[in-house]
Amino acid sequence: MKFSIITVCYNSINTIEHTIQSVLNQTFTDFEYIVVDGGSKDGTVEVLEKYKDRIRYISEKDKGIYDAMNKGLKMAEGEIIGMIGSDDFYPSNDVLEAVSAGFDTYKTDAIYGDKQFVNPDNIDKIVRYWTVGEYKKEYWLKGFMPPHLSFYVKKSCYEKFGNYRTDFTCSADYELMLRMLYKNNVSAHYIPKVLMTMRNGGTSTASWKHRWVANQEDRKAWKVNGLTPKWYTLWWKPLSKIVQLFRDK
Repeated sequence: MKFSIITVCYNSINTIEHTIQSVLNQTFTDFEYIVVDGGSKDGTVEVLEKYKDRIRYISEKDKGIYDAMNKGLKMAEGEIIGMIGSDDFYPSNDVLEAVSAGFDTYKTDAIYGDKQFVNPDNIDKIVRYWTVGEYKKEYWLKGFMPPHLSFYVKKSCYEKFGNYRTDFTCSADYELMLRMLYKNNVSAHYIPKVLMTMRNGGTSTASWKHRWVANQEDRKAWKVNGLTPKWYTLWWKPLSKIVQLFRDK
């Protein structure tokens, strides 16, 4: 079962090589690695060129992060799609091996796992740990969502239910998973393993103002899919992130 791993980036010279190496060092080898660069001018493209024999990449202007992700999906030839950010990295070399085993064992359409956040100046220091837990559809009404970058899903699900909506600026990942898992009942299984490490302070965690915009887009995600959340659903979703700060790291 071939994987397609996709990274989108723009002016990521400080972290992109670490990301690339964490992908290429995986013990599972039946995958292609696609990098969609937005036309970087800081040396990122030179790093990508350095690995051109082991990755596929394009560098051109895009209309935003989700447009870039859709470009990656268009290029993808694997049966399973996974995303990794340009300043993120796999916490161990057996992540894709564990995900592959999950698909083989549970015969599901999607696999997801845990995620950890680290101090960007000291990546050995974990500052937040996201333990997701088993999947139950009704959990969406309690603010549930899988971590986007710890979420792997069959390409056929994108083909059937659509790609990322580019009319969202920061919550198209939430909308896509809501559309697939909650609205269209794509099957999913949780594996209790950290599948992604993210440097704290990325796009989705940038500021309270950004969090407010995300909350409005989360509401829009339910509306565009003709779905009705509970009154507390979209308030509990950001509050659950605060709870993560007090979990054991």
